[in-house]
Amino acid sequence: MLQKLNEAADYIRSKLQIRPEIALVLGTGLGDFAAELTGSVVIPYADIPHFPVSTAPYHKGQLVAGELAGKPVLIMQGRFHYYEGYTMEQAAFPVRVFCLLGIKTLILTNAVGAINTDYRVGDLMMIEDHIKFFNDSPLRGSNLDSFGPRFNDMSNAYTKKLRDLAREIAETMHIPLKEGVYAYMPGPSYETPAEIRMLRTLGADVVGMSTVPEVLAAAHAGMQIFGLSFCVNMAAGIEKEITHIGFSKAGIEHFTKLMCKMIKDM
Repeated sequence: MLQKLNEAADYIRSKLQIRPEIALVLGTGLGDFAAELTGSVVIPYADIPHFPVSTAPYHKGQLVAGELAGKPVLIMQGRFHYYEGYTMEQAAFPVRVFCLLGIKTLILTNAVGAINTDYRVGDLMMIEDHIKFFNDSPLRGSNLDSFGPRFNDMSNAYTKKLRDLAREIAETMHIPLKEGVYAYMPGPSYETPAEIRMLRTLGADVVGMSTVPEVLAAAHAGMQIFGLSFCVNMAAGIEKEITHIGFSKAGIEHFTKLMCKMIKDM
């Protein structure tokens, strides 16, 4: 595994003129944010040794490197999901490659269903914690000691100072921003109404099918982590049925403003 990670990192490094400080994973429907970068270099996942390939809709499957507000940034346009048939280790593979590239800060975004009935489609939610309904983990098996300890603390996986920064920016720029708990479910089927009632009882505000494997690998390696969810539908049982996912124009604009300002102020 270490050899594969190093080969992937070496290939990416050979294509870049910058040394990224921040990595941003763009979830479903958010890939166009990469257009905010200047001096972009695009690297298809298929060209990177040992990298998985995105198969999910709305996931372009490429790295985009460039500058945003004077900061060197590396963006993933598309990620890898357990429901695509990938293992947890494969889903987290890029995060470990980012560590080898020297990236210390990881921003993870995703599209979710809203469980909290105070939320609406188009809302942004800053992740303060998560609930994982899997017995699997990207850290299962032999520990990679060069990344982190065998047993790592998850008490503060989502970095408080980044959440404080996002909250301050949202207040200053009048961007509506919720704060809550993300529930990670396997997919690809949406949850049943009974499962959503269970998740609400357990304290979840939104539900999605990604992000947590990346958080586990990043927290293991001591990275700073910020998570942001974009509500694209109401979860099962809240409305009659889930027929589509919606990316509101206002929500996309709020997302873009928040991300640009956060990266600038980091």
